[in-house]
Amino acid sequence: MTAQESLSTPNAKNCYEVTQNDVPVHCPMPGSSLWDSHPRVYIAFNKNGEGKCPYCAADYHLKEK
Repeated sequence: MTAQESLSTPNAKNCYEVTQNDVPVHCPMPGSSLWDSHPRVYIAFNKNGEGKCPYCAADYHLKEK
């Protein structure tokens, strides 16, 4: 398996659960192939712990431990 094959498909999921340990959160997520994805953007969370990528519309949920 090549290094490229071990990377996940960018923006393959449309919903991610993250924790405080993951902050700052960016899209695409770490481990994604970047050559075929949108530019990296950092996700802002609202007071309910929800955020959305402005490029691919993936939802991010900040969950408690």
